[in-house]
Amino acid sequence: MPSVPSSRPAPRLAVFAVAVCVLAVAAAVVSFVQGSWLGIVWILMAGISSNMAWFYVRRARLARAAAAETAATG
Repeated sequence: MPSVPSSRPAPRLAVFAVAVCVLAVAAAVVSFVQGSWLGIVWILMAGISSNMAWFYVRRARLARAAAAETAATG
């Protein structure tokens, strides 16, 4: 059965961004344990993906608030 595309992609994108963040932190830890300075790149990637997750969560929250306000007034 084919999956139906979600009408709310923002929460899904936030979950994916958090997953990338967690994986990047794990890669940074492994890299630093092995003595490689490449972990700095992984830390930067974790920061970017963390910011993306907060952006998508905030955007979804604001969209829900706007929809609730529209429903209440209209």
